[in-house]
This record gives sequence, structure tokens and C-alpha cells, in this order.
Amino acid sequence: MMVRAGLLLGLVLIVFSLGKSPVFRVDRAGAAIIAATLMVGLGVLDFAGAIRAIDFRTLLILFFMMIVIANLKVAGFFDLIGSVLLRRVATRRQLLLAVIFISGGLSAVCINDIVCLLFTPIVLLVCAKARCNPLPHLLGVAIASNIGSAATFLGNPQNILIASLSGVPFLTYFRTALPVALAGLACAYWVIARLYRRELQGPLPALEQDRVGCHRYLAFKSLIVLALVIAGYIAGQDLALTSSLGAAFLLITRRVKPNKIYASIDFNLLIIFAGLFVLVGGLEQSGLARLLVREAARWVDLQNRAVFALLTVALSNLVSNVPAVLLLKFFLPETGAAAWWQALALFSTFAGNLTITGSIANLIVVEIAKRHNVRIGFADYLKAGLPVTLITSLLGLVFFHWLS
Repeated sequence: MMVRAGLLLGLVLIVFSLGKSPVFRVDRAGAAIIAATLMVGLGVLDFAGAIRAIDFRTLLILFFMMIVIANLKVAGFFDLIGSVLLRRVATRRQLLLAVIFISGGLSAVCINDIVCLLFTPIVLLVCAKARCNPLPHLLGVAIASNIGSAATFLGNPQNILIASLSGVPFLTYFRTALPVALAGLACAYWVIARLYRRELQGPLPALEQDRVGCHRYLAFKSLIVLALVIAGYIAGQDLALTSSLGAAFLLITRRVKPNKIYASIDFNLLIIFAGLFVLVGGLEQSGLARLLVREAARWVDLQNRAVFALLTVALSNLVSNVPAVLLLKFFLPETGAAAWWQALALFSTFAGNLTITGSIANLIVVEIAKRHNVRIGFADYLKAGLPVTLITSLLGLVFFHWLS
């Protein structure tokens, strides 16, 4: 069983590393489905064991939060932000600063992948109207969305997963991560502004404002519901319950067709999560997970937070954040588990800024830009992402050392 589980793990890691199968037309979601099916078909897990391995609570939280954010999209909330951007900023450097802190701030309370999906076209439109190079601003969207999402357990899929697995309270993590995330956003601005100082010189031209089609009632209603979901979570209520109540309330409407909301739900991500839960359940059942922990402990000091941070950054870039978290949970020391879970959330998120393939959020920005004839190359991203990842990870290490 251990060999079968190891082979399936290896095949999934290859597909997740490359983004697709090198032979067949199989993407990450397909690889997760195939691996989960074979875990049962090859006898590593029985069907009941596969069902038990799936953390339905995490899937429900992701699903319901997507419904809440989809209502903001349909209301035109993100278009309104673009309009405010054009009215409030006067120079290209101010535009970059605003893009970074808006992207980071939204990603702290909304899933960063969705923020990039909705905010990137708006930034492209703003840059086209302002007749400025969109590249530094697009890098700002991607990099800031990763950093900002590290501030809370609601910011990205892997942090939602960690919140579900660890049981660490929202405010406990928020107090730890917020100072590092804010310093990280300032660092991102400094790095990008230095790299593109020529492109960011000068004022923005005076522009006529287009009328924005924002449904203010729906936007206000959705923001109130999002605030109540977060407030309930902070107060100690189950996030699965608060998010489900919020989503259910927003679905009771005479103004919005349900299909408009459902079209904004990332079902691919939910499928990936379900498949990976079964895969990891097979690793535990076969004994391979325990073997990997024992062998790793022989070669590296997993009690050293710097080593753990390096391992997290490397593995997150090798196989993507969510699979990395599901694998690294086996390596967490039992003493002071809450602090290690928080470190995993922070470093696995900062790791997404290292390369263009480091997080799904980056790829979303790149693909949307490509459709608008703006190319973000691997080297373009790396020269900004590498220093930002190094600095933010170092800040995280220093801060955790100070806390301990």
C-alpha cells in the first residue's frame, strides 16, 4: 500500500508542479480526481475511509465565501473601486501605492484568487485610461494579494484550510500576521517602485470619469453581510456556520439571477481540495506519511523555524500552496503547535510571491493580462517577487523570534 500511495503522490506532484500532465490533457483538478479515485480503486483506502478523509467543513467555508464575494462582483463593487482610484490618485507612484494597498486589503477579507480575478481587469482599464505602463501595477496586484491574504485566515484557500485544521482563533493569528503583512505591503511598494522608477515618474493626465454601473444597494448589503460573517468568526462562532448564513441570506433576493452568482464560484478549486484530502488520507492510512516524517527528521532540524520556513517556501513553489500545507502538517512539532500552524500560514502564503507559478493568484493576473496583450514574463515577475519573498520571509522569522 505504501508503494501505491507513493506513486500516486509522485504523479500528482508532477502535475501540480507543471500545471498540467506532460503527456495527457490533465490539469490539476483532473489529477486530484484521478489520484483520489485510484486511492480507492487500488485498495489504499476504502470508500468510507475516502469520505472520512474529506474535510467538508473547509469545502463549505470556501463555497459560501465565494457566494458572498460573487455578490460584490455582481453589484459592481470592484468597478466602483476602479472609479475611485482614478479620482483620488494624481501620480503614477500614487497609483501603484493605491493598487498595492487596495489589493492587499481586499485579499485580507476576500479570497485572493477572486480578488485578482476581479481587480486585474480594472487595473488594466485604469492604466489604459491613464496611458501608463501596466506592468508594475499588475505586479503590485499579484504580489500584494499574496501578502495581504497572509494577514487573516480568510485571505486564501490554504489559510482557510489551516484555520479548519489547527483550531487557532482568528484574532490570535490576526494579531501575529497583521504587522508582518503591513510591513510586507510597504516592502512590495518599495521594491516595485525602485525597479520601475522611470515608468512611475510623472503625474497622471486629467481624465473624464465614466459613469460606473454599481448597484449600491446590493453592494452595501453584501459588504454588511461580509462584515457580519467576519464579526461572527471573531466572536468565536464557527466560520462554516457564519459564512453559510451569510451566503444563504444573500441568495434570498428578487434582484439577482442565481446563475450570475454560481458562475463566479471556482468549482475547480473545490474539486482540487476534495481530491487532495483523499490523497492525504491515503498517505496516512498507508503509513507513508509517518515514514516521510521520520526520514525528514534524520536530515533536517524541523524544530528550527528558519529551516521550517525554507522548507515551506521551497515546497509551496514546487507543488503549490495547498498541497504543501497538506504535506507539511505531518512535520509540525507537537510542542507549541499553534505557533507552528501560524508560521505555516504565513510562510506558505509569502512563498507564493517567489515565482510566477508560486500561487494561483499570480497565474490569474498573468492570464488576464495576456488576454489584454500585456505580457508578464517569468523574469519580469522574478526580479520583483524574489526580493519581496526574501524580505517578507525574513520579517516573519524576526517577528516570530521576537514573539517567542
